[in-house]
This record gives sequence, structure tokens and C-alpha cells, in this order.
Amino acid sequence: MVSSERSRWNARYEMQTPASDPAAFVVDRAARLPPGGRAMDVAGGSGRHAVWLARRGFEVTLLDVSDVALERAAEAAATAAVDLVILRMEVSPTSIPVGPFDVVVVHHFLDREVWAALPSRLAPGGILLACQPTVRNLERNPRPSARWLLDEGEVGTLARTFAERDADLRIVEAAEGWTGEDRHEAGLVVRRAA
Repeated sequence: MVSSERSRWNARYEMQTPASDPAAFVVDRAARLPPGGRAMDVAGGSGRHAVWLARRGFEVTLLDVSDVALERAAEAAATAAVDLVILRMEVSPTSIPVGPFDVVVVHHFLDREVWAALPSRLAPGGILLACQPTVRNLERNPRPSARWLLDEGEVGTLARTFAERDADLRIVEAAEGWTGEDRHEAGLVVRRAA
């Protein structure tokens, strides 16, 4: 399974020029981030969020399955003169580092079991930024396919589930809508009580 996933993602990264700027969802929430600490970029590909976080003073761990993406992330980090801890792995609830982390970012990677495990990786005062397109995105965009999309309203259900499971979690934001990039996305921001 891992080798086929790795091969698929390696081929995809070889055929595309990935975005180098961080997503608006992440940048627009910069004021909510702590001033520094440890950060984890889950399934972060070529490292656009990891490098951005490292430039802001975080010690960043980047996880991804693709060799090609992680090579690009290492190159981007070297160009930016920042350090990243780069871990090549199939991202799963049991493989992600325990932390604790002051910031966790998961952007355009959907594994509901991984999402459910991420709040437990937050340090006191830590924040989770999660963003994923919803099925409504298919009205204007053919990709990603429905398999990789949240249902409409699902982000609210996830937020309530997180809060019910862990009394120390605060839901800062759970919203969805069309973005400036013409994608219908759900965004979730969760903070662990200090």
C-alpha cells in the first residue's frame, strides 16, 4: 500500500509545479498563531506551509509520503535558509509524531482518522488549522474527486465531536464557503486551552 501511494504521489509531483506560497487559509490565520514553538505540517508535500512556519520562527516537522515532494521541500528550506525536520511516511493516526506541537497544519489532505488524532498532538495553548474542499467544490472543479471531499456541514460535526471528546479544546472557527481561489472549502481552527 505505501509503495503504491508513494509511487502515485511521486508521479503527481514530478508532473506539476507545486505552489510555493502558503495557502490563504493559513496566512489569513497568522494572527491566531503563537509567537513560536514547535509546528507540524501534516501531508505537507513540497513544504510551502512548513517553510512559511519556519520563517516565522517555528521548529517545523514536515510529514509526507512522496520522495519527490520532500526533496522539493528540502530545496525550498535551503533556499529560505530555514531548517525543517522532514519525515517520509504514510500519514496515519499511529504514524504521526506525538508532539506536543504548538501549531498543527493539515491543508488539503483528508483522512478523517488522522484529523481525529490531531487535537491530541496539541500542546497547551496549541492551535490546529485544518482545511479541505467539500463536495460542493465539484460544482466548479473536477478535482479532487468526491472520495477526498468533506460533506457539506461535516466540518461542524467534526468540531462538535472534537469538543465532546476533549473538554480542553476550544473551537475557534468551523466554517465553509467559496474562496478567492474559486474552491468550496471547509476550515476548522481548534485551540487547546492553556
